[in-house]
Amino acid sequence: MESRGQKRADVVDELPADKRACNLVEFRPSSSNSSAQTQVKSTNSPLHSQEADMETSSTASASSRSEGEPDRDSAYGSCDSDDLDPRYSSLRDYHRRRSFGENSKFKTILSSLSSEKEPSALVAALTELCEVLSFCTEDSPSSMLADSFSPILVKLARHNSNPDIMLLAIRAITYLCDVFPRSSGFLVRHDAIHALCEKLMAIEYMDVAEQCLQALEKISRDQPLACLQAGAIGAVLNLIDFLSTSMQRVALSIVVNICRRLPSENHSLFMEAVPVLCNLLQYEDRQLVESVATCLIKIVDQVSQYQEMLYETCKHGLVNQAVHIISLNARTTLSQAVYNGIIGMLVKLCSGSANAFRTLHELNICGILKDVLSTGDLSHGVSSPHQANGHSIQVHEVLKLLNEVVPSSSNSEYMQQISEKEAFLADNPVFIRRLGMEMLPLLIQMVNSGANLYVCFCCLSVINNFFALCTSDILAEVLADTNFSSFLAGVFTRKEQHLLIMALRIAETCLQKLSDVFLNSFMKEGVCFAIDALLKPEETSHKMFPTYDGSELLLDPSQRSGFRGVPRCFCYVLDTGQPSTCETVVCKLEKDAVRRLAMHIRTSYFSPELCNSGPLTDILQKLRALSAALTDLASTSLCDSPAQYEEKFHSILSQIMEKLGGREAISTFEFIESGILKSLVRYLSSGLSMHEEVDPQTESHDLYIVEKRFEVLARLLLSSSKTLDDELPLMSLTKKLQRALSSLENFPIILSNSKQRNSYALVPEARYLSHPCFKVRFLKEEGEACLSDSSQDVLTVDPFSSLDSIERYLYSKVTRKGKRGKKSIKDKEELIPAAIPTDTSLSPGRSPESDGTPAILPEEVEGHLLQPTLVQADCERLSGGAGVTSNIDTSGSESKFPKGDDVMTTHSPSSSSDASVLPKLVLCLEGQELDLSDTLYQAVLQQQMKTENEIIAGSNLWSEVHTVTYRLAKAKSSSSLACSYSSKAEKTGGTHCLSRLFSRKLATDLKRPGAVYDIIILLKSMHLLHRSSFELLSRERMSAFSEGRVNDLHYLKAAVPYMLQSEFVSSKLTEKLEQQMRDPLISSTGALAPWCIQLMGSCPFLFSFEVRCKYFQLAAFGRSLAQSCVPSRGSSDGSIDRRRNGGAGLARKKLLVYRDRIMASAAEVMDLYASKKEPIEVEFDDEVGTGLGPTLEFYTLVSHEFQKAGHGMWRDDHVLSSSNGSLHSLGSGILTSSLGVFPCPWSTTLDESGDAKFAEDLNLFDIHSFDPKLGQTLLEFQALVDKRKFMESVHRENTAYEYGSCFWNRSFEDLCLDFSLPGYPDYVLSPDANHSMVNMSNLEDYVSLVVDATIKTGISRQVEAFKSGFNEVFPVRHLEIFSEEELERLLCGEHDSWALNDLLDNIKFDHGYTASSPPVLNLLEIVQEFDQEQRRAFLQFVTGAPRLPPGGLASLKPKLTIVRKHCSKVADEELPSVMTCANYLKLPPYSSKEKMREKVLYAIREGQGSFHLS
Repeated sequence: MESRGQKRADVVDELPADKRACNLVEFRPSSSNSSAQTQVKSTNSPLHSQEADMETSSTASASSRSEGEPDRDSAYGSCDSDDLDPRYSSLRDYHRRRSFGENSKFKTILSSLSSEKEPSALVAALTELCEVLSFCTEDSPSSMLADSFSPILVKLARHNSNPDIMLLAIRAITYLCDVFPRSSGFLVRHDAIHALCEKLMAIEYMDVAEQCLQALEKISRDQPLACLQAGAIGAVLNLIDFLSTSMQRVALSIVVNICRRLPSENHSLFMEAVPVLCNLLQYEDRQLVESVATCLIKIVDQVSQYQEMLYETCKHGLVNQAVHIISLNARTTLSQAVYNGIIGMLVKLCSGSANAFRTLHELNICGILKDVLSTGDLSHGVSSPHQANGHSIQVHEVLKLLNEVVPSSSNSEYMQQISEKEAFLADNPVFIRRLGMEMLPLLIQMVNSGANLYVCFCCLSVINNFFALCTSDILAEVLADTNFSSFLAGVFTRKEQHLLIMALRIAETCLQKLSDVFLNSFMKEGVCFAIDALLKPEETSHKMFPTYDGSELLLDPSQRSGFRGVPRCFCYVLDTGQPSTCETVVCKLEKDAVRRLAMHIRTSYFSPELCNSGPLTDILQKLRALSAALTDLASTSLCDSPAQYEEKFHSILSQIMEKLGGREAISTFEFIESGILKSLVRYLSSGLSMHEEVDPQTESHDLYIVEKRFEVLARLLLSSSKTLDDELPLMSLTKKLQRALSSLENFPIILSNSKQRNSYALVPEARYLSHPCFKVRFLKEEGEACLSDSSQDVLTVDPFSSLDSIERYLYSKVTRKGKRGKKSIKDKEELIPAAIPTDTSLSPGRSPESDGTPAILPEEVEGHLLQPTLVQADCERLSGGAGVTSNIDTSGSESKFPKGDDVMTTHSPSSSSDASVLPKLVLCLEGQELDLSDTLYQAVLQQQMKTENEIIAGSNLWSEVHTVTYRLAKAKSSSSLACSYSSKAEKTGGTHCLSRLFSRKLATDLKRPGAVYDIIILLKSMHLLHRSSFELLSRERMSAFSEGRVNDLHYLKAAVPYMLQSEFVSSKLTEKLEQQMRDPLISSTGALAPWCIQLMGSCPFLFSFEVRCKYFQLAAFGRSLAQSCVPSRGSSDGSIDRRRNGGAGLARKKLLVYRDRIMASAAEVMDLYASKKEPIEVEFDDEVGTGLGPTLEFYTLVSHEFQKAGHGMWRDDHVLSSSNGSLHSLGSGILTSSLGVFPCPWSTTLDESGDAKFAEDLNLFDIHSFDPKLGQTLLEFQALVDKRKFMESVHRENTAYEYGSCFWNRSFEDLCLDFSLPGYPDYVLSPDANHSMVNMSNLEDYVSLVVDATIKTGISRQVEAFKSGFNEVFPVRHLEIFSEEELERLLCGEHDSWALNDLLDNIKFDHGYTASSPPVLNLLEIVQEFDQEQRRAFLQFVTGAPRLPPGGLASLKPKLTIVRKHCSKVADEELPSVMTCANYLKLPPYSSKEKMREKVLYAIREGQGSFHLS
């Protein structure tokens, strides 16, 4: 930090000697708030509120001046309420004495300044004043004293003959404003601003000018208008080029404070600053650019209604500079709020200025906006939760800018400008063509991705404007490679009238300009029939399009969660003016606008023959015929020749796949309408229900049929393509299923629209909650005579308690015997705190009686003990809600998730009950019987989902009264437990892979037959085929070998086709789940929609890996710990809040560990903290480092310790080389393998623990994944066993022996195999005397025993121990949603791209370095040249872990930061140092790349294994 009394070198030399300021360090009080401290505070203060200011339409208040003020007020205020405590009394007496003494000093100093004329005496008095002000509190100087000092200090600030007096007087003004903010008004009255501006304009003494800036910064916070009128902006900007970077930040803070409250008139006062501000946008300092951008955003916002003013701003290159900034945002790392504000500024400029419109097109704004949207990954919505709101605002602003770049003639407000813009585009068709080529595919992708309805509407509006401006030739060229009709048909599946009217307008434009092209495609894709369905909803029979009843989907304000300030109606979403705050805006659409426009299109463009012919295209008729044939064949019983039966299936399926993948394209509409979906499901299920677990009484014969049908389908779909250009049939079918799912699915998004507030629930237990309650009225069903009436009053019910607990509560109230001798709830309603408002937040220590409600006595009411305070056990799942306070410390608590299918459902503690206890009541909601295993919240949602709206407004859930009826339950027989089946596959040492298809339930609302149900069943089947392709192909080849169709063992080597896992991801469902998890109430309580939970449990492959990671964090750890991995919204990169607060306010446990006893330390950590839901930080013994870096290194060292050879934990580590050579040891003795490590089998002679559940899912074919040679050999052995059995069933026994006794032309006796586990001679497989040597007669036993020892009983104890360790930290079942490869990414991190652009985009440069600094470029080149081991060492040196987190370098939080290390000696003699807690690399400016490489590698090598101060 530069000294305040020191001039800049370039200015000092230009001034005469007698005008140079003296060094006033000796006058500065030693313990006071130094000018350096003041500078830091003033620099940062306007930027603290900057993000909030940009996100809201309100202006920042003056309360942003000091972060410490609220805390100080509350601290002093609390002293008055504790008069009896002697400590507070003495503290109050001390403050009184101190305040009295300071007032006396102030009066003395005031007298001295008023009477003294000598400069030395004035300097002494001013020095004393500065020292007193630096120590005093806000209460010390009174208003009278501040008013008295103001004219004197202003007068002394104009003391031109003595620079010391000027400097000290201005410093006193600064301190006075800092201590007593209201004094700024007195200073303004005495013309202080003009005096300070005069000194700035004179530029005689640099230290005086800098102190003037400090003073103006304080005054401008409360008096921005006065500063503006006094010309402070011009005075400050006049000096800007002569200041250091730190003082430039202070100067621009003044301008920011003024621009936050610009007047509606006298624009010339601030318009003069625009040229200088535009020039400052070229600076590289982030804070400077953000401050300048904030000023320009406010100025443009103020003059947006004046065309001449907008023209004036554009004349100085503002548009060029703004476009340059947003195109390079990744390099300048602007905050999200400022970045969004710059885009919003361009929206206003483009809307009001034709000049800006032309400039934007000339700068290729469409290409830049395409990059902005693409980097945000909108299609999959993987932005992290702490960026979700800012990211949504960015999307909205980008779409508004696109809407302005493509003008619409429907906007009558600027008709003249729109005519000019349209004329410009007509004269330059290259711009409109480029816009279509670059933006149209992305807009279509955004709509198809499941973005919320506001985003969809904005995208459709831009497309509509673009189509209206296009000529026929341009439109045909742009749509040449796009199936636009299919996209439009998908839009017609929505039920919102604004989206439908926009789709109809687009369809009309298409038919107007290219009727010959679109008429046939509209027929093929179903657009014609979608329009017909809008007109005749009662007659439509199409599966794809929902009926439209003409009603408007009333949007709830909760749908605007991503767009602050967005009005309620879609008609106003794209307005560029100030957002309307009125919630009752009038929709611009007429009531029957959709029907009238649909009728106009039908009568104008569709012939009567076309409208009456029905949807029977030629390909559709062929597909229907094949579908009927497949259904008929699947319905017939198995014939005498199974092989012939399978060939018929194969023939029909081949024809279907040939049609689906043929030259003639099949539309999604034809695919759905053909009936192929239903036929395929019936073929694969053979009548078995796939939404429920398989009944154990199901005949194995039926399951065997399913098994054989899957093998036939696998042989077809997994067959290699005829040419290299052809897709794998499985991939082709999967893509069609995904497109059909995106078109048809209508899973609702539940938006709570409820603030996090405390409430009081009466049911099922009386207690305080951190979330709102449901209002419920319980009524007895008509005709029920055995039960009494419940209270007619509306009761508050915990929505996340199980219906089982509510049923038990209600049963105790309504039984006849339970009523005897007790008063009803109504009789004692004065004891129940029902009068507590549900929106009242209870502060710590506050009781309900503070709201006028009588105190609650601990009295038993109807068998329940009402407690006025929370019990710790009850509130463990309630923490994490915003704004939640209670009188119980809930730190360290988390949202609890029950076991079972409802992973994300939070149950009441009373919901756990004995499974053998049958319910005594039946509960119904709107006539529908409820499942008592659900929560009340889920039950209500199920009713809401029947509306089939895409968004369920949450406000209705909390405001309306829900009526639940009850009746006495009838006795039911207990149902048998579901289990997976076993078939003939047991002979291969494990269950068939198809058991996974029947092992989990699908979403509850999919139990009813429907197209979406069929699609998800088929996608689940296709995913199973892909995951089990090796097993299915191997089974088919083994069957061919055993039956004699093939005699070569080489044939058994199955080549598995490759297909990306991402092909199974539904981008639309992924985005919907992402939106759902952003909702604060839903995510904090775990109350996701049932379809989210159940689809994640049964079909997790439908969701992206990133979204599943977020879901896993919520499910396994609860909201509180999941947020500890997410940076705070208040920090641009999360580097401070994340480590200071531990995320969500959870305190971190600091642990001391020992490097030389790392395993013992790890065991102790597990024993003490495994079951506690709180983050830990590790500190190594005799080292000073603590935080994230040492913690990551601790985990890395523990994992390395487990991987060391010699422990006997992993297969073949005793020889350091497996049979396939994949296992080897590094120099440190750490075992690595390209196939991963697998548990070493242990003999079960000492402990017959039986098969672990893990082993139940494995069979012979899984051995190939970790030991390919052993797996292939066992497959060949099993094939010989099957062949021998087949021969025995057909021929004589000796013939069977003759054809099956050879293995690769050798007899088994020549192999000399004994009954020991291969590779483990001491592991005896069987003590039976007949099992000494392997021969054909006992080969089947040998294979079974080897498989059992390798993947079953031999590893059962290790696997159970592994699972039990995981279960101590979190239930290991939560990991079931990940594949093996994804688990490696999740637990171990991943390898990331080290391309130069990726490094530049994801590394932050600061404190002396920029992206173009030579040392930075040298380092990035060196890192790119590192080999794999050097990269691992570099990452461990900088971050504490050798691999990057999931998501790679972009997911590293906080960002990797490279700063310049200031060296006391020659830079080449210094070493780089790091702060692993902040991923912070301090790099000296080495003279050459070679020297840097040498020093970096030396630091990496020597810096491993310790954390010390750098």
